Amino acid sequence: MGKSILVTGGARSGKSSYAESLAAKEGKSVLYVATSIPFDEEMKSRIHKHQQSRPKGWDTYEGYRYLGTYLKELNTYYDAILIDCITIMVTNLLFDFLDPSLDMDKLTMEQIQQVEEKIQQEIQLLLEGIEKTSSTVIMVTNELGSGIVPESKLGRVFRDIAGRVNQQIAQRADRVYLTVCGIPMQIK
Repeated sequence: MGKSILVTGGARSGKSSYAESLAAKEGKSVLYVATSIPFDEEMKSRIHKHQQSRPKGWDTYEGYRYLGTYLKELNTYYDAILIDCITIMVTNLLFDFLDPSLDMDKLTMEQIQQVEEKIQQEIQLLLEGIEKTSSTVIMVTNELGSGIVPESKLGRVFRDIAGRVNQQIAQRADRVYLTVCGIPMQIK
């Protein structure tokens, strides 16, 4: 079983750059798992910038569903697997599992709980996949708990689910880093 590392921090805190440096230190064989969907020009530009910053020899897998299964079935050995980012994965899963015909400001606790259970199942499968690999797995996530309380109900639901997912992953991770102003601090 490989080790797992979680790198968290606020927006533009340097977490992705630090995670990439950790992956590069593990060896030359790196799989970059990109969980973003290029839904608008700004996101396309961000994705392109991330792609340009990665070393040329790294392999890339783009996806966010069934990552645990993907890791379990991976035939190629990698020194490191970098998943960037868990928060975007949770966002995508949230919208996959929510019925788009619902009024998001009128979600019931039962509807929210059902969606969170599905997201937690995906995260549990991811953690099981990580346990099966012999690679070092580095996950990037956003620290959302230090910001303002979101105005919309959906924003608050997302923040709460993402916070619990981060806790779940941090509990299982071998090491956890918090990045602030480009400075990583090991907190576990």
